[in-house]
Amino acid sequence: MFFNREYLESIEDTILAPYAVHSKLSKGRKYPEVEPDYRTCFQRDRDRVLQTTSFRRLEYKTQVFINYEGDYYRTRLTHTLEVTQIGRTLARALGASEDLVEVICMAHDMGHPPFGHSGETTLNQLMKDHGGFNHNHHSYRIVTEIERRYPDFPGLNLSWEVLEGMVKHETEYDKTDALDFDPDLRGHLEAQITNVADELAYTSHDLDDGLRSGIITPAMLKGIELWDMVAEKNLEDACGMNDLTRHMIIRDLTGLQVTSMIKSTTDRIKSSGIKTLKDLQSLPNNVVGFDEEMKKRNRNLKDFLFSNMYHQYRVVRMHKKAERIITELFKAYTDEPSMLPIQFQSLIDEKGKERTICDYLAGMTDRFAVDEYSKLFDPSLLP
Repeated sequence: MFFNREYLESIEDTILAPYAVHSKLSKGRKYPEVEPDYRTCFQRDRDRVLQTTSFRRLEYKTQVFINYEGDYYRTRLTHTLEVTQIGRTLARALGASEDLVEVICMAHDMGHPPFGHSGETTLNQLMKDHGGFNHNHHSYRIVTEIERRYPDFPGLNLSWEVLEGMVKHETEYDKTDALDFDPDLRGHLEAQITNVADELAYTSHDLDDGLRSGIITPAMLKGIELWDMVAEKNLEDACGMNDLTRHMIIRDLTGLQVTSMIKSTTDRIKSSGIKTLKDLQSLPNNVVGFDEEMKKRNRNLKDFLFSNMYHQYRVVRMHKKAERIITELFKAYTDEPSMLPIQFQSLIDEKGKERTICDYLAGMTDRFAVDEYSKLFDPSLLP
């Protein structure tokens, strides 16, 4: 039996909530295209993101630890996949479009430069007189401008709802600029799910990497309510942790928060009385989120990670190295643009020297940036 696009769209009518985004009601693409017979528009968008160079590069971009510090730590790619998995779970339970959530989750971090948020902070400072740098906005530029895979248009020509979800992506580390996407309306249900999936993933999994690295110990976490709730179940002695018990704790920590998120969001939707997508987007606050008690527990864990992991001396040392590498590369290319690859030199007249250099640096992986730094500043190496 051939399940064509119309049939797939009809399935959405039976399983999605009326206030979710239905693919057949999409506002379409900037450049009109004939949609495929066997994929919805959002499924096509997901496939386009998956095939990009920018998505593949995430494998060698920092989450917290630099790629070469260990093969088992999260990278920006594995973080993205974990966000996607949590996002799909939330979407399925809340009657949202799994396909739309998936593609927004996959695309949300493609604009990250090398070395994670320290790389972003450095680039933003270097570009302060030239429009700044924000990884959210750069992700949007990647899918609308920078990736060139089609002869008839720049970027990936993604559906309007995917782009809206990207520009309305907001966490503590992400700022939105939705000027061209109904800025007075909240993000759709799928965009809101992506927001919380991102925060939930990095909190749980950064904790996992911190425990694996030894930067964080079980003893340090005693008194953190979320930790105590799951550690008590899995450990007789929290100081005697092994790989298996760590996996069990992180699994239960994630599951506890996901379950809480689904319940509180469902309650919020019921109490708000929303019936349509417009109803949901017109509310004064997002409907997807924790209840107040779980929000406080999650905040407590985030504050712990901020103080004890993100500012730990090993992590700070790597941040300072990253700042130096990106700063020196930026200055070198600015002083002598002819050191840029030919394809980037050709963009200077169109985009300006500083923005072209920034785009080149933002596209680098951690190891490419380190290698490029060595080639430019170590006289013993060939350029």
